[in-house]
Amino acid sequence: MPDFDDEIQFSPIVNHDAFMRIALKEASYALEEGEVPVGAVIVKNGKIIGRGHNQRETLNDPTAHAEMIAITQAAAELENWRLVGATLYVTLEPCPMCAGALVNARMKRVVFGVDDRRAGGCGSVLNIAQHDRLNHHVEVVHSILKEECGGILQDFFRSRRET
Repeated sequence: MPDFDDEIQFSPIVNHDAFMRIALKEASYALEEGEVPVGAVIVKNGKIIGRGHNQRETLNDPTAHAEMIAITQAAAELENWRLVGATLYVTLEPCPMCAGALVNARMKRVVFGVDDRRAGGCGSVLNIAQHDRLNHHVEVVHSILKEECGGILQDFFRSRRET
């Protein structure tokens, strides 16, 4: 797993593009491993506290989504399962499982690149992140670096169909 030594400190002004580019770097690690190229980073107070990329095939674990790995890492970093005030940057809209984890972790915000029209849990198919009956709501920001995030996924699935 990559270290945090390539991190840059960002100003307190939200720079969604910069953090999404780091999530795209994580997605490229998944691509190199033959995984669906989804990457995620979790940021709190301008600092990355967790990162991950899909590892379902590598770990033979259906829950090894980029978001879940990043959440686990962030909770360990903070020594607290409550990720209050943190933002998740992820290249693909979280699925219902991951959206539920964001709510459970009390995440402040999720920022994603491309909608998942087949299994999205943050507004495309379901809206677990902001469901009225849940005890916590996660702010949703979408379409950040949409072309880049969608492109890596399209290229991956196109190459799978050609083989």
